[in-house]
Amino acid sequence: MGTNNCRLMVAVRSGDGFRVVDSFNRTVRLGEGLQSAGVLSDDAMARTMSALHVCAARLRQWPVRAICCVATEACRRAANGRAFLQRVRAETGLDIAIISPREEAELAMDSCGALLHANNHRRERGILFDIGGGSTEIAWLRLDRARRAQTLTGTTSIPWGVITMAERFAAPAADASDEEHAAYYEAMVRHVMTELDGFEAVHHIRREIGRSNVGMLGTSGTVTTLAGIALNLPRYNRHAIDGIVLTDAAALGAIDTLRAFRADGLATHPCVGSERNHYVLPGCAIFEAIHRLWPVEAVTVADRGLRDGLLFRMAREMETIGHVRSPSNVARRTPPSSKHGVYGANSAIWGA
Repeated sequence: MGTNNCRLMVAVRSGDGFRVVDSFNRTVRLGEGLQSAGVLSDDAMARTMSALHVCAARLRQWPVRAICCVATEACRRAANGRAFLQRVRAETGLDIAIISPREEAELAMDSCGALLHANNHRRERGILFDIGGGSTEIAWLRLDRARRAQTLTGTTSIPWGVITMAERFAAPAADASDEEHAAYYEAMVRHVMTELDGFEAVHHIRREIGRSNVGMLGTSGTVTTLAGIALNLPRYNRHAIDGIVLTDAAALGAIDTLRAFRADGLATHPCVGSERNHYVLPGCAIFEAIHRLWPVEAVTVADRGLRDGLLFRMAREMETIGHVRSPSNVARRTPPSSKHGVYGANSAIWGA
């Protein structure tokens, strides 16, 4: 349960990995208005509760052995975040835990690490970033090429995601001048760069980039949208995007394409849509700030994130302890047939 989206993934063990058999994703904008009010609004909680009732109903259709539910920045920051989660548990049976920014980074690393190794054979360091609704997480990694493993050596979280940026910086009117639109965008980029300067001062990432020793990976709706624009896809296609490598020229060119649209044009774009049109440019500004500060020549795009990292973690735990006690709030039923993707514990690549 993020600041912008509520997501569910159900999987079964398959060989040394797992197979996804059901998934759900709904834009709920839980963090809408949080930047100014400091609390979750009634409308935002109602939208989110509706989505969570759907999740609970979907889970009752499966013979679930274990459930892990997490919440991120909106519930971390909101004064009524924990009270809302207590209400969620009472109404839906879902016991949702608030995770720390560092754990968010670790879960993203678990789900996306294999892609870093696949596309950065000669590099020993990596940057992983996740642009969320209420925050952006940055992970600085040490890559072990021989073992195809990675170690988290530093992480930071800034309280700026696509929703908080959109609320902090008012977009110009549709009929505003090009100069006004350019100033609005540049103000967002510089704001995020300032927020990240301290992390650079500690870890000297630019120095490693100068040695061509750093790979970069992004996981979020922003980077997958940029990939869809760069590929000129008629509609979003996860299988065409997950794992693709975008050059910096292609990524920045996609941003230029999106910036040429006004809000109405973005709402009708097949890779954006009306639910995300107000958040696309704030996300692009965060991406560009990261790129300006750390100008890596290409970025690997991952359409995977917290859910996938949680499933990898649960699969490892089940392998270690042999079994997991079933939660009492899930009904036992035979699962319907479904065909989704397959994750391998080693490759972490989707297959049809």
